[in-house]
Amino acid sequence: MASVPFDQLDGHIWMNGEFVKWSEAKIHVLTHGLHYASAVFEGERAYGGEIFKLTEHTERLHESARILSFKIPYSVAEIDDACRQLLRMQGFQDAYVRPIAWRGSEMMGVSAQHNRINCAIAIWQWPSYFDPEQRLKGIRLDIAEYRRPDPRTAPSKSKAAGLYMICTLSKHAAEDKGYADAMMLDWRGQVAEATGANIFFVKDGKIHTPKPDCFLDGITRRTVIGLAKARGIEVVERAIMPEEMEGFEQCFLCGTAAEVTPVSEIGQYRFQVGEITRLLMNDYMNEVQPKKAVAAE
Repeated sequence: MASVPFDQLDGHIWMNGEFVKWSEAKIHVLTHGLHYASAVFEGERAYGGEIFKLTEHTERLHESARILSFKIPYSVAEIDDACRQLLRMQGFQDAYVRPIAWRGSEMMGVSAQHNRINCAIAIWQWPSYFDPEQRLKGIRLDIAEYRRPDPRTAPSKSKAAGLYMICTLSKHAAEDKGYADAMMLDWRGQVAEATGANIFFVKDGKIHTPKPDCFLDGITRRTVIGLAKARGIEVVERAIMPEEMEGFEQCFLCGTAAEVTPVSEIGQYRFQVGEITRLLMNDYMNEVQPKKAVAAE
C-alpha cells in the first residue's frame, strides 16, 4: 500500500497520447466513467524492466472496450509503446501497470454515445498484494455474500470497472472479519473466484479450477494452467460446488497482483500449502522474469 495517497505520488502518467505530471492527470467530476462505470482497465506487472505479457493485456483492454460498445482511439501497439516508455520514465524495474479507458464528460446521462473516449496509463511500485508473511503460510478467505452475476445481466467477459463494485464490498467485509480476502460463488451457487484473482484446488495430484463462464479467464490463470501442464499435472476445468472443498487438499489464487498465493482456509474449509502449490509459485516467478537473449556464437 502506498504511504501517501495515490493522487500525490511522483512521476508522470500517460494520458491521451501525452506524458503529464502525475499531479496534473485529472478528469472532471462529471465524467461519465465516474457516474456510470463506463470504464475498462487492465492490471499488469513489470519484472526486471519488462512488462509481463503486455500485448495480451492490451488486446484484452481493447476487447473489454468493444464489449462496452466503445473503441479506444489508440492501437494495441501505441498503448504497448506508451507503457514501455512510461516504465522507463518512472525509473522502475519491478512495478504495477494500470491502463484504463473511459467515457468522458461531453454528455451526462445513461446515454453517452458521443462522449470522448479517454485513455491513461499509470505505473507505481506495488510489491505484494497480500501480506508477505501471511502469504507464505496461506491466506485466509471468507465466503462472500455477493455472487458473480449471470452473464445475461452483466458484461462478464469485460474487465469493466463496474463489475468490481461487489468485489470491493466483499473484500471489505472479509477484512473486517480478519480475513485477507473473500471467495465468491456465482449466481448458480458454484465456486467462481476471489475478489481479484482466479482460484485453483488440488486433489490426488490433479488441479481443479472453475470454468470461467461468468468471470474473466485471467491471463495469469492461463499462464499457470500452461505451467502445470508443462509439469505433466492434469488440470480439470469444471463446475465446482462449495461443499466439494471439504475434499480438496490444497488451494491457491492467481492473478497479476496476487501472482500465485497459497490459501490455508476458506470459511470452514482448511488446506495445506502443498508441493504442487509451491512448485507453481516458483514456476510462475521464474516464468515472469525477463528471458536473457542468448548471444550468437
